[in-house]
Amino acid sequence: MKKPKRFQPPFKGGGALFGLLLLLFLLSCQTAPPHEFAGTRLSAPHPAPDFELASAAGPVHLSDYEGDYVFVYFGYTFCPDVCPITLQTLKNVKDGLSAEEAERMQVIMVTVDPERDTPERLAEYMDYFDSAFVGLSGEVDAIDAAAEPFGVFYEKQEGSAATGYLVNHTARFFLIDPSGDAIIAYPHSTTAAAVTADLNYLMEYGS
Repeated sequence: MKKPKRFQPPFKGGGALFGLLLLLFLLSCQTAPPHEFAGTRLSAPHPAPDFELASAAGPVHLSDYEGDYVFVYFGYTFCPDVCPITLQTLKNVKDGLSAEEAERMQVIMVTVDPERDTPERLAEYMDYFDSAFVGLSGEVDAIDAAAEPFGVFYEKQEGSAATGYLVNHTARFFLIDPSGDAIIAYPHSTTAAAVTADLNYLMEYGS
């Protein structure tokens, strides 16, 4: 009389594989640790406007940078203080990232002074901070259409004879996540270390 065959699993090591899959599942379910963002976290992130403006290299759409973390700032090259300080802060943020992380970050400055800021002038100005930073100009209506959804305002004001007119403008800068949503607004006084901490967290855990 033949003994009944014992059941054999379809593959050996099934228990180990199940354990590995269970571990991966549990890791995927872990919640991100708490983090206090340096800027104002937008309570209802919304798609950033997909504007089209001109760079020295040609037309640029914000959506061209989908998949990256994009800092958008509205400023101008004749700005005496806030604009260069903000751009230097963002340069320091990029310098604080690894090479791989830095590839996922972009900075765009949209001019609020299209009368003087040509795409070529903007390219030269942005290159002073980082050759990958992008400066954009265009018609006033196009700039207004890009600025309005961010709550950005700007207006000319009289300056000295040496500087000509100045432009009073919103000094915040904004972070767009890889899916194209505006998620954080930063005051211009935010430190590079604080922005870097936010970016590291987002790159690790998502928005």
